[in-house]
Amino acid sequence: GISISLLGCGSAPIKSTTFRGDNHHRGIFETKGVPKLNQLKWKFKTDQAINSSPIVVNGTAYVGSHDGNVYAIDTATGQKKWHFKTASKVTASPAIFADILYIGSDDGNLYALNKDSGDEIWRYATSGPIYSAVTYHQGTLFIASTDTYLYAINANSVTESWRFKAGGSIYSSPVFHYGIVYFGSHDGYLYAVDAKTGLEKWRFKTNGAIFSSPAVHRNSVYFGSEDGNLYAVNIKNGEERWKASALAAVSSSPAVTDSHVFFGSQDSKLYAVDRATGKVIWKYKTHDWVSSSPAVNDGRVYFASYDQHLYVVDIEHGKRQWKFRTDGRIYSSPFIDNGTVYFGSFDNYLYAVE
Repeated sequence: GISISLLGCGSAPIKSTTFRGDNHHRGIFETKGVPKLNQLKWKFKTDQAINSSPIVVNGTAYVGSHDGNVYAIDTATGQKKWHFKTASKVTASPAIFADILYIGSDDGNLYALNKDSGDEIWRYATSGPIYSAVTYHQGTLFIASTDTYLYAINANSVTESWRFKAGGSIYSSPVFHYGIVYFGSHDGYLYAVDAKTGLEKWRFKTNGAIFSSPAVHRNSVYFGSEDGNLYAVNIKNGEERWKASALAAVSSSPAVTDSHVFFGSQDSKLYAVDRATGKVIWKYKTHDWVSSSPAVNDGRVYFASYDQHLYVVDIEHGKRQWKFRTDGRIYSSPFIDNGTVYFGSFDNYLYAVE
């Protein structure tokens, strides 16, 4: 990547429009952040909770809701541009590639929608609810379902290239890196699968279900497990490099910089660990689970808690810069774009805070 000094975290990721910022799911946002809380810009009401993590593309925020809809909202005004109704709640996060929005629903379908109108282009049916976000590479969509399969789907012909069966339901969003797709499963394994053939390269066993979505940086893949650990595993052979232990399950997906790895735990803390060794550098205590995945921008970490707050702390010491309260617990992961942070809450609102 290109060295961007304002990030405060080394090499910059490829700018993209997907869950966690790019195909490597590192959770780094190269944009103007919110160093000091100014005000609530707007909040957009849906009919039920928002578990989905939003994305923002060219002045439009996209998010799913438990009310079964996918929404497109004007980021300047907070007004709805369009909505698309599925047959069940939408907890998955959207992704946009080549002007098409892809999102899964609890009705088991992966939907391809026109990002400007919300019109359905096609749908692809799996046999279980889809909680994970789509990953895309050179015309192939990788999507996981709770039916235990990872699917590779040709985005143009809408045909299945292959499917890979895990030993349990898949909630973890797959990540693509140099021809390999990584994802975790409810069976406690992290899998590495060849993106062209769908054949397993290796698997790594933890002692709990994996809801956390992996992040890849350099020669390691990082992910959490319900066994209370955050793991760093060698991407070549699946061997453990280190693990950092929390006091409860780690369902949060990690954010990874050149120097740090940040992750939340159900012990109510956000952890900062040394990327090379896994040694804990600092911890920030909230008042409830931290299952939301952290976002990094300009020397700060943005994350949310079930205690109804969005927090912003500095990278080096974990000192709080500001916090913002909603009226519901927050599982949705923050998305940072052009001086505004976007996130959903179980109080049914999508928030834009500047």
